[in-house]
Amino acid sequence: MNIVVCVKQVPDTATERKLRSDDKTLDRDAADGVINELCEYAVEEALRLKEAHGGEVTVLTMGPDKASDTIRKALAMGADKAVHLVDDALHGSDALGTSYALAQTLKKIGFDLVVLGSESTDARTGVLAAMLAERLGVPQLTFANKVEVDPSAAKAGSGGSIAIQRVTDYGYDRVEASLPAVVSVVEKINEPRYPSFKGIMAAKKKPVEKLGVADAEIDASQVGLANSWSEVADFAAAPPRAAGTIVKDEGDGGAKTADFLASKKFV
Repeated sequence: MNIVVCVKQVPDTATERKLRSDDKTLDRDAADGVINELCEYAVEEALRLKEAHGGEVTVLTMGPDKASDTIRKALAMGADKAVHLVDDALHGSDALGTSYALAQTLKKIGFDLVVLGSESTDARTGVLAAMLAERLGVPQLTFANKVEVDPSAAKAGSGGSIAIQRVTDYGYDRVEASLPAVVSVVEKINEPRYPSFKGIMAAKKKPVEKLGVADAEIDASQVGLANSWSEVADFAAAPPRAAGTIVKDEGDGGAKTADFLASKKFV
């Protein structure tokens, strides 16, 4: 079974993040880049499916040259190879442009199953899996906390069925579909493995194919900041935190606190 995991490099949430003043896009040089946390769950789930049913796990990422660090993290976890979609023409692509570029690349490299995290910590749109499935013309199974693949289908390498438990407010729904398909997973699905020293060393020798817009047959007029359907109109730095309100308890501290909360419409 050919499993492709889409991963993304995002700014470290432990550091200060900001937008660029020139084009109002995320300043990826202002903070350390790390693999998106939810992407690690997607990589882990792909590896578990491979260990259970055989096949190969390919990592696919779209981003600048520095995103290679994220690729190596996924390869160190156990993925077999990677494809890096990198081109200046892709800068500033919104979710629509990104889904188009990734779909074109997936058509080129081929897949039986595409696995993603449910969202990224920088954009938090949560729509990429659905957009990918629509562009690829395959079923989408989103927000999964459990994934099951028909063993006979996995060994055959194509066709067959897949089922997930889709997280809902009241529990979960069981969703079934035929392969090929696109699946997004939530953080409760597994516990990502920590790359071993052996895995880190092995990752240095695993193949990483770099593709540009032309290589993946991507129409440049559908990607990039100038062609995005959404944009940041304006932004400003958050104001410094003001001093808090001190309530001196003179026997009426509870009433003062309640009045303060009521004035802020908390109660």
